[in-house]
Amino acid sequence: MENWTQTLGTGELLGIAAGAILLILVLIIKFRIHALLTLMIVSLLTAIATGLPMGSIVGDVLVKSFGGTLGNVALLVGLGAMLGRLVETSGGAQSLADALVRAFGEKRAPFALGVASLIFGFPIFFDAGLVVMLPIVFATARRMNAPVLPYGLASIGAFSVMHVFLPPHPGPIAASEFYGASIGHVLLLGLPLAFITWYFSGYLLGQFLGCRIHVPVPDLLSGGKQDDDEPKTPAKAGTVIGIMLIPMLLIFLNTGLATLTAEKVVDGSAEWVKTLRMIGSTPVALLISVLVAMFVLGRKRGEKVTALEKTIDGALGPVCSVILITGAGGMFGGVLRASGIGQALADSMGQLGIPVLLGCFLVALALRIAQGSATVALTTAAALMAPAVAAAGFSDWQLAAIVLATAAGSVGVSHFNDSGFWLVGRLLDMDVPTTLKTWTVNQTLIAIIGFALSALAFSVL
Repeated sequence: MENWTQTLGTGELLGIAAGAILLILVLIIKFRIHALLTLMIVSLLTAIATGLPMGSIVGDVLVKSFGGTLGNVALLVGLGAMLGRLVETSGGAQSLADALVRAFGEKRAPFALGVASLIFGFPIFFDAGLVVMLPIVFATARRMNAPVLPYGLASIGAFSVMHVFLPPHPGPIAASEFYGASIGHVLLLGLPLAFITWYFSGYLLGQFLGCRIHVPVPDLLSGGKQDDDEPKTPAKAGTVIGIMLIPMLLIFLNTGLATLTAEKVVDGSAEWVKTLRMIGSTPVALLISVLVAMFVLGRKRGEKVTALEKTIDGALGPVCSVILITGAGGMFGGVLRASGIGQALADSMGQLGIPVLLGCFLVALALRIAQGSATVALTTAAALMAPAVAAAGFSDWQLAAIVLATAAGSVGVSHFNDSGFWLVGRLLDMDVPTTLKTWTVNQTLIAIIGFALSALAFSVL
């Protein structure tokens, strides 16, 4: 690879890139080949088509890029899944929802349930969050003798924005890795962006559509969990919130010290600074949070060690596919960088006058519409656009804004090829036209508002 030089022109490289994207879509949509296998096949074919040395393709490009991506992503997604599973099984969701309804009042119950979902959406994946919260949502709507849509969209929209925009969810973690963005900056910028986006696209949209589209409370999941073997004392709302704050505070500590070091306010070589920054690194912060959750939500509440072990182990299986797909996205990105396609794309965008921020959003949106999966759209778009982002020399805050803009594109216009479309439709017992008028509108609003806020942050910071 050291003595190899790309001889293909910009037009040829961009044609290969377009063909690679088209092949990804055909393999996933038409032939239903798993995204992991698809990305591996396309990465290999793209490397061959661009003339990379045969002896270097597998070891120096594919495997190295795959492993480099997983070094960060696998730890963060795995630890985040463990933390979410511990919170999910502790009974804290019911406690927190009840506490917020009491605090905000029954008239603002949709807002309270949405806030609870935002808090639980930090570590819990989208589909798991729905299963945890929807029984509470249905029970609350039934108690208020009201249709479910205002309550349901407030909660579903909250889980969606957290899953799309914030670490430790796999999409934003992968995009941050590809773009070289700081997780701390993405969190600091993503938290207010996610809340504002949810307020308009989830809470207010639910209030608006609830008056116009009548969706009765479904019988599905309405009773919630009724297992006599569950712990007698569910986790308290304050306890759960405290545990959720641990990783955020530690990561913010690391980001703050990094900023102070860059501004020469503190000495970055001091041992106490290095120690605190190590504790505040994302993997260590999540590890500490998981250990605290195991004790506070597990052992302190009488859970047996064997039960805790099963809970932790059960959290890892569902995320293995996501982790491997993310690694395969990194493999594809490695091919794009090594072959010169990424640089050719960056040069072409500059000549066409398309801003990098808008380009990242549009590429992610196109992939989302075409193949359905937000994670695949975000991972592939970030891998494709990473060279263009790197060439522009953006600041840390601008890189965080680009991560969020790409994430916004990856969620828009959800329709029939998105598993979330069918999941939400089935859980709320809605027909296809109603799901299009509710869930699809919600996801598209998230994309539009999220991009607008990202662009605003990009221009200001």
